Amino acid sequence: MREERFTEPTPPGTRLLHIGPHKTGTTALQGAFHKARPALRKHGVVYAGPGRQAKDPAVAIARKDPTPAEREPWETFCTEAAEAGDKRFFASSEFFATASADAAVRAVKELAGEFSVHVVVTLRPLRKIMPSHWQQYVKHGLCESYETWLDAMLRKPPYEEPTPDFWHLQRHHELIERWAAAAGPENVTAVVVDEARPLWQFRVFEQLLDLPDGVIEPQESGGNSSLTQSEAELLLQLNRKLRDRNWSTWRQSKVIREGVVPRLQSYEPAPDEPRITTPPWAETAVAEVAERVTAGIAASGVRVVGDLDALSRRPSTPAEPAPAREIPTEAATEAVLGGILASAALAAKTTPQAPAPEVPAARGAVEDKAVREVPVKDLMRVVARRAVRRMRG
Repeated sequence: MREERFTEPTPPGTRLLHIGPHKTGTTALQGAFHKARPALRKHGVVYAGPGRQAKDPAVAIARKDPTPAEREPWETFCTEAAEAGDKRFFASSEFFATASADAAVRAVKELAGEFSVHVVVTLRPLRKIMPSHWQQYVKHGLCESYETWLDAMLRKPPYEEPTPDFWHLQRHHELIERWAAAAGPENVTAVVVDEARPLWQFRVFEQLLDLPDGVIEPQESGGNSSLTQSEAELLLQLNRKLRDRNWSTWRQSKVIREGVVPRLQSYEPAPDEPRITTPPWAETAVAEVAERVTAGIAASGVRVVGDLDALSRRPSTPAEPAPAREIPTEAATEAVLGGILASAALAAKTTPQAPAPEVPAARGAVEDKAVREVPVKDLMRVVARRAVRRMRG
């Protein structure tokens, strides 16, 4: 017996497609569904693919003019859906949100088969998405500070540089419009995440799939946590150092995203360490955008579960910017260790013909000290140079 009914279940055989977008609780939801696979099958639900999320099929269908090889993950995905028969087939990936209007039409048509496709969009207030998404860009190599990035996204039409995909993903009314045109507004549900009730969105998805309460439970957080102000500054400085040394995007990604970031996130910041805050001018600008987004969703004709007005509600007390602090030594040490380990692994895979990044010939005495003896302000220079030395053998 359900304590509270939020929505009606989709019919058996429905292909339920959760398209994100990014930074709306997707990681937690995908982790919970991935772990619950055996229980899902007992209740007639197939969770798509072998991994935590259906990223490869989502990327494949979103491509413009893909080759047969590039389409293969999507073809495999559609085959799995067909083999599910009249079971409910559920797939989740925020990368579906990157699809154009034409790609959304193709996705719905090719996935449906003899059944219907129902699209779910999860939504958070834009004012909370902005700092979270900027951090993700920094983890992937962005060199612009938060305020510089906000200025570009909110004050400089057409609002496409330095992150041209941001508004394609986060103008939620336009995202919903694309997928409602593909599936029909009656086959789209917008779920407004309620951060005061962490389990709420899990219950909504259980009801959409006609599952008993408690089948889907959150797992331990891992790999996608928010950065503190000092951690973000550390990554910014490192991104800039590597950019100045002409590192390729691929090499930088290997060292930063696969080495430094995971180690950095193993560090647990103190409760009083300053978090990233949005300046008042940007809070006002974001609120104006959010009001237009909310109005567009309300007019779209799709089913909305949750408090739609929460998406544009302004904070009663704007956050005060916290003064900058030095990077905690423990956090910096974790970042250094991650960079060294990743660069060593990369060096083992790099052929002798691969070009080595440029590095100044002269090395100061600071670089040759033990990590514990290096001043915090010099750690970023040291990790970059040590990584280079390991890469060059």
